Amino acid sequence: MTPGAMAGGSPLEQRVRSAVATHRGDRGALLPILHDIQAEFGYVDAAVVPILAEELNLSRADVFGVISFYDDFRDSPAAGTVVRVCRAEACQAGGAEAVFEHAKQCHATVTLEQVFCFGNCALGPAVEVNGRLSGRVDAKRLDTLIANANPNDRNASPNDRAVKA
Repeated sequence: MTPGAMAGGSPLEQRVRSAVATHRGDRGALLPILHDIQAEFGYVDAAVVPILAEELNLSRADVFGVISFYDDFRDSPAAGTVVRVCRAEACQAGGAEAVFEHAKQCHATVTLEQVFCFGNCALGPAVEVNGRLSGRVDAKRLDTLIANANPNDRNASPNDRAVKA
């Protein structure tokens, strides 16, 4: 079957093929396609691997290798609120370690992840809660951000995310 030949299929398959069509002409299209899928569904289902391999003329191992290499991609839906704490040097200097430990000890129901740079170094420590990036976060502010987290923001695209000081 040629890439893009299947008109029907499951909603997941249709969405994956639509993301491929959007980025087909892009150089290095796999990463933006994976980001689109992750933004829409909240994770990258294993079922997308053979579809992407076929559509992009890549091996399944190549597609899986990219998905498994980058921490941004998860293979199952996140539980509860997603909290991502920057652990890069500038944020560490501002107290990110304490924020991360506080989240680990006090917020057992969140999905806690570490990131190594949001590019928000001047406002460190930086924390993303359900896709919303905030700077100058301490333990108290983290508690407030989690308490006010909007579950609809979990799958927001990076362009929809506001940076708050």
